[in-house]
Amino acid sequence: MSTLAAIVGPNKKLLAEEERRKAAAAAASAAAAANGEMTVNLEGLDPSLLDEKPLEEVQLDPLVVLKITKHCRDHYPELTTGQLIGVDVNGTLEVTNCFPFTSKLGDEEDGDDEAEYSLQMLRSLRNLNYDANTVGWYQSTNLGSYWNVQTLIETQFSYQTTISHSVVIVYDPTRTMQGNLCLRAMRLSDAFMEIYKTKKFTMESLAQHKMTPSSVLETLPIRVVSSPLASAFVHQLEESTSYPSTLTRSLATPRSTFDASFHLPANIAPLTPNFENLALGTDAYLEKHLEYLGETIEDFGQEQWRWQGWQRSTQKEQAKLQQLQAKRAVGATVSDEEINAAQLALNRVLATEPSRLESLIKTNQIDTYAKQINQFVGPSLTKMYMIKAFVGGK
Repeated sequence: MSTLAAIVGPNKKLLAEEERRKAAAAAASAAAAANGEMTVNLEGLDPSLLDEKPLEEVQLDPLVVLKITKHCRDHYPELTTGQLIGVDVNGTLEVTNCFPFTSKLGDEEDGDDEAEYSLQMLRSLRNLNYDANTVGWYQSTNLGSYWNVQTLIETQFSYQTTISHSVVIVYDPTRTMQGNLCLRAMRLSDAFMEIYKTKKFTMESLAQHKMTPSSVLETLPIRVVSSPLASAFVHQLEESTSYPSTLTRSLATPRSTFDASFHLPANIAPLTPNFENLALGTDAYLEKHLEYLGETIEDFGQEQWRWQGWQRSTQKEQAKLQQLQAKRAVGATVSDEEINAAQLALNRVLATEPSRLESLIKTNQIDTYAKQINQFVGPSLTKMYMIKAFVGGK
């Protein structure tokens, strides 16, 4: 909880400071308006900017992507966290900056130092005229196992309670090494927020809110947007790059096979063919996925066993109560004390209904592992069939 306080604490302090500053500014404006010195003119202001719209997408600055990937890779395989800075504009969450947290995820020490560090960082950004509005946080994961980190839901709930339009960005360095940047922006759904406030994850509560495993988190699309100056600089670099005429002719000539005698200059390394995409060593990656999947299925089975045990106890007590009521209905001698005792025993069992939160989490984690295995195995099988065709052709 100290890490959670370190993450959310500075936001509450800054919000309190912001409220005091707004109150002082409002009082000064009211006093000036009373003296006829100042009037507020909202003419020409877009009314849509004053309306609070639901989040539709997350827009990341390239600097944010680079900072997140560098921080997570430098501390891999440890789980790392950080804070996102930006602004919410008309349903688009623009993340313009971020900074890492110094303590590890789940560390119970140095909570006050972490909170003070975060507060000083936000104040420094504000003094330098940068965006200093907290819009969420980020964390790293390993092979998509973010569901198994119990602090994710707790921390995101605290963020959304304090800042309604906040997200968590999950970066997976292991999957990124396979060739695709793995970034996901997520937030808790409104239905899950309502249930989590009550802490009652019973079957009745889940059915009342129409809660399913897929509706725990909402995934938002991510768009990486560069500034016009950065885009112009990249285009200028592309136009200023000149290649030797022999290289241009060689690249323009169709080749059925790669000529080993043909070497690209060292200063044009990005054009060198990347043979890592043809690697067939998939055993370690799939083995880890299957290992994590097996562990999660085992945990899910234990949760189901607990639920079934409680259900059997409930049915047993209900049968006892119904049996006593049936005896009384046919005229048998059954005292009120016996019926009250049976009803009390049934109420005790109903009050100990196990939470279904863990089952929701494990179900989502199993689904995540299965989707990742499916996404990885498809291209791998394609490469294997391709190699088989080449070997068979020889």
